[in-house]
Amino acid sequence: MTTPNGNSQKLRVLIAGGGVAALEAALALQHLAADRVQVSMLAPNEEFVYRPLTVGEPFSFSGARHYPLEPIARDLEVELIKGTLSWVQHEKRLAHTGEGEAIPYDALVMALGARISPRYKHALTIDDRTMEQTLHGLIQDVELGYVKSIAFVAPGRMAWPLPLYELALMTAGRAFDMNVELPVTIVTPEQSPLAIFGEEASRHVAELLERSQIKTITSAYAEIPEQGEVVIHPEDRHVRVERVVALPELYGPSVHGFPLSTDGFIRVDRFGQVPDCGPLFACGDATDFAVKQGGVSAQQADVVAESVAKLAGVQIEPKPFHPVLRGMLMTYEHPYFMQAQITGGHGFASQFSKEPLWEPVAKISAKYLAPYLDSLDRERAAA
Repeated sequence: MTTPNGNSQKLRVLIAGGGVAALEAALALQHLAADRVQVSMLAPNEEFVYRPLTVGEPFSFSGARHYPLEPIARDLEVELIKGTLSWVQHEKRLAHTGEGEAIPYDALVMALGARISPRYKHALTIDDRTMEQTLHGLIQDVELGYVKSIAFVAPGRMAWPLPLYELALMTAGRAFDMNVELPVTIVTPEQSPLAIFGEEASRHVAELLERSQIKTITSAYAEIPEQGEVVIHPEDRHVRVERVVALPELYGPSVHGFPLSTDGFIRVDRFGQVPDCGPLFACGDATDFAVKQGGVSAQQADVVAESVAKLAGVQIEPKPFHPVLRGMLMTYEHPYFMQAQITGGHGFASQFSKEPLWEPVAKISAKYLAPYLDSLDRERAAA
């Protein structure tokens, strides 16, 4: 084959990132074009952390699983480079790292995460990197009856909303289990609970919240001017609680050298390519797609991998990005499964079930990553 640089050799693919999108892209490329690509992964982290499970850690449930990147890179025959992507010189096809290295590429896949920023000064901000440290003390206070009321708040620039509902449901369940009376309120700008999953799933979630005696205030934009006070607009309504837990706001990564949206997210087309920048692609939370979720990031990575495989000479017609949203809602007793197709930011063909709607059963539904991690878990269990 002939690379975009005119050389008859394997296509040099650099994947920047070490999370869901990066690993899914690497696995997809191994499946689609293993003999035609030479893949390197630029990652700041030494291990992949399965972050969606961190919601259980403050309750002493099973926490996030950790997977060292080095053995994964060996499995995939990927060169692992420790570092961060700083800026891209796309005219020369050079990726510049925060450590001062310039890495040449034939195709660059930016599989980057978003930057988390606390929205409210007087609230505990949900961060899946520090979930146990942030919320463990609060849950202990709930168990001992020291906290009499809690509000879970989503800001107007909302991150992925599912953890907010999981934490509210698990907190209410723990309080009930400890025979502690604890009014719990959710304040959200959504039109209905988890509206992104469509009408059917949202209706079931609303019923679940009602059974758990969780009050839900929707279409609400909140401010928290002082400790324990939530001001809701419109109507300038005031809600008094003892503690507030809030989702963060998300912004794009600190990477330069190509067009970005106002909030710093990376603009891409339906095939994950950055317009007018040559073989430069992006997938994951750093892109300008509104929904920031692991399964969606994996689907973006699959689309990008097909585009890169075609560059490498594989006879394939890449399919455009048409996401299917899958979410496992953790509660104090058992999980629920939701699925919807996304169009225009809203769900349709909505499903809600106590039984799994996809295989393998995983928080992050990913074509290649989910079965790969499942195999690693089975090996660990056997050992």
